[in-house]
Amino acid sequence: MSVILDLKNLHEIDDFLWLEETIKILKAKQFTALDLDNLIEELEDLGSERRHQVESMLEQVIRHLLLLQYWTAERNYNEGHWRSEIAVFRNQLKRKLTTNLKNHLAGQLDKLYQDALESVQEKTLSSVAFPSECPYTLEQILTPKWLPEYQYQSAVICT
Repeated sequence: MSVILDLKNLHEIDDFLWLEETIKILKAKQFTALDLDNLIEELEDLGSERRHQVESMLEQVIRHLLLLQYWTAERNYNEGHWRSEIAVFRNQLKRKLTTNLKNHLAGQLDKLYQDALESVQEKTLSSVAFPSECPYTLEQILTPKWLPEYQYQSAVICT
């Protein structure tokens, strides 16, 4: 019993050391010595954190897709940056995404789109008519190199 109490106290004092000790206990298969309450809480937090991370990355991709496709007044100046941001966040998503997290994102797409929409409306001072519903499928958003159709405008280079 004292090991469990000590682990509970350790969690309050130094949660990283608690984690290291918990890993040692698990590897030694000393399951009765585990601090199950805190272990369950930490695992739940880990799952929530991962969901939040992929939601945030997906929202960033959507924001930049919207800006690229619809904010024509700023496209010549920002197209390269927006495309780069889309690629960066897609790569991060690719490294983090599991089947379970992808299914989670599918269920959150409408909410994440509304959050992205609010952000780009603020950024553009509501000067751009963005669609009220997400114009992209989850597959399109996640597909490397996929971009929505837009009128490409090459910058004029003066010599």
